[in-house]
Amino acid sequence: MYISVVWGLPVESSIYFLELIVFVLVMSIVAQWLSNRLNVPIMLFLLLEGMLVGPEILGLLDPALFGEGLAAIVSFSVAIIVFDGGLHIDFKSVRTIQRTALQLTTIGVLVTFIGATAVTHLLLGLQIELAALFGALVAATGPTVITPLVRQIHVNHKVSKILELEGILNDAASVILAAFVFEWIVSELSGFDAIFFILQRLLIGLTIGTISGYLLKRFLSGGSLVTDQSARMITLTMVTGTYVISELLGNESGILAVAVFGIMTGTSKIPHKQALKEFKTDLVLLMLSLIFILLAAMLRFEDVINLGATGVLVVLMLIFIVRPASVFISCYDSGLKIKEKLFISFIGPRGVVPASIATYFAVKLDFFNIPGGEVLVGLVFLTVIITVVMTGTLGRRVANILGVIPMEILIIGGGEVGKILAERFEKRGENIVVIDNSEEKCSRLLKQGIRAVHGDAEDINVLKAAGIAKAKYIVATTNQDNTNLLVSQIAKSKFGLKEEQIVARVNNVENLHAFWDLDIRSMSPQMTTALVLDNMVGRTSMFSMCEVGEEGNILEIRVTNPNVVGKAIKELTLPENSLLMMIRRGDKSHIANGNFILEYDDLVTIIGEGDSAQGVADILHR
Repeated sequence: MYISVVWGLPVESSIYFLELIVFVLVMSIVAQWLSNRLNVPIMLFLLLEGMLVGPEILGLLDPALFGEGLAAIVSFSVAIIVFDGGLHIDFKSVRTIQRTALQLTTIGVLVTFIGATAVTHLLLGLQIELAALFGALVAATGPTVITPLVRQIHVNHKVSKILELEGILNDAASVILAAFVFEWIVSELSGFDAIFFILQRLLIGLTIGTISGYLLKRFLSGGSLVTDQSARMITLTMVTGTYVISELLGNESGILAVAVFGIMTGTSKIPHKQALKEFKTDLVLLMLSLIFILLAAMLRFEDVINLGATGVLVVLMLIFIVRPASVFISCYDSGLKIKEKLFISFIGPRGVVPASIATYFAVKLDFFNIPGGEVLVGLVFLTVIITVVMTGTLGRRVANILGVIPMEILIIGGGEVGKILAERFEKRGENIVVIDNSEEKCSRLLKQGIRAVHGDAEDINVLKAAGIAKAKYIVATTNQDNTNLLVSQIAKSKFGLKEEQIVARVNNVENLHAFWDLDIRSMSPQMTTALVLDNMVGRTSMFSMCEVGEEGNILEIRVTNPNVVGKAIKELTLPENSLLMMIRRGDKSHIANGNFILEYDDLVTIIGEGDSAQGVADILHR
């Protein structure tokens, strides 16, 4: 009989499970504190804590004593986490990347499955059946890891949504594929039975998830009878019910069902959605902590050590050969930049789903007297540990090197000025959110793949929902000076944005001084147009500078690259259609010329067509 370390109680005692919850909560708090303090993803600390308290080191927690209850805990937790991931996906705002994400969850999963199977079979000499089972288990990236990771790194919106959507959908695809391979091993499925197995699971998951999404929308539209609290309880009950019903109809179809359920809820216009998101965020952290600690505690060091250097080599080949091949093949026509594809290739952590299913399959393989279960579990856990540690510790650094961490810019007003500005920022790769009180304008922006929030920008809650707390810049572009002025004041007084972070459009020239008196950087379209036209008349150089074109850019960037400092401009290999115009050093400005020697912290003005200006900026700034 297991005796509780802390309280000295037998495992059968009900207080033991409360003790476990307190234990996990304390470790979760410690992990959260370390994560915030060291700016490292929380999953790393949860993994370390789980291994530390498990039977292999301190022996404070033995998940094996939970028996079948462990599978129930993991299943419930994964269902909540996958639903939460889907809840944050709005198909209307990710239309431009839907195809890419779907290709990653179909073509990408297939390429990863084939590659992982081949690498494992050839390097480890594992039987092709077990190699295929491993390939199926690691074919998916884990939403339990990717979602908090990309939100912490703040990569550009397009890349983050591709990764999140891929993680949610291909987790389901991987589970179904793994279940199919397992049945093939133990039941020798073939021909029509094999095809029927996969199609049946897909149909069950899609159907149950769709029905649940429809029913939840009907339930939550019940008027004043439904409060935020009851909406949370209804949703939690339906998530659990959706998973259970789908699993009863076809094993391993539950994850797909809750993923579809979450995406339908996230895309639908339903009351209490924000309350659901806030509640699920807290619950997900608890579930994430619980399953990561429990599964890490299940790890047997012997299973991993027995794999030796060859096992590590297999995982490294998955990371640096199989995953990039999967991404580049899947995204060949996606319109993603090379650097974005490279970042997506690097972010491929495996999560709790393959680890928990591998343990389950290992037990079943032993039951059928099929050897190799220990190797399978060890290899899967090794893959999870290495991929989580590598992406968790190096993710932000890789994102910085590849330049996929953008500025967060909030635009007030989705009229023509706001729309054109949003399009330009979007092309630059920045994270844009537009607020407008016109539903039609918001819909138009969403169709272009630009995030838009429908509401009154003068409402603090609307600003919070749009993410003003994370915004680096706020640009007020409406045709109402009162709105632009008030929003600028709110940004300064309530959210602490500095003078250089706020820019406003002034429609009436007479109101310019009202903005200037409050230290708000502003411009008047009429005044600016008059000044530009004035300079165009008889000044051809100014005319050519103003006519860079829709694809042109004028940037200011500081010189921080040590490989550039101390070199003359003529020694640099700069992109075509780019020009260094002026260098500001201290209080003095210098006209750029080929013999000018660049120094650290010089502020350089660049003009260029297309991406050439940004190309120069990437050379000068590191």
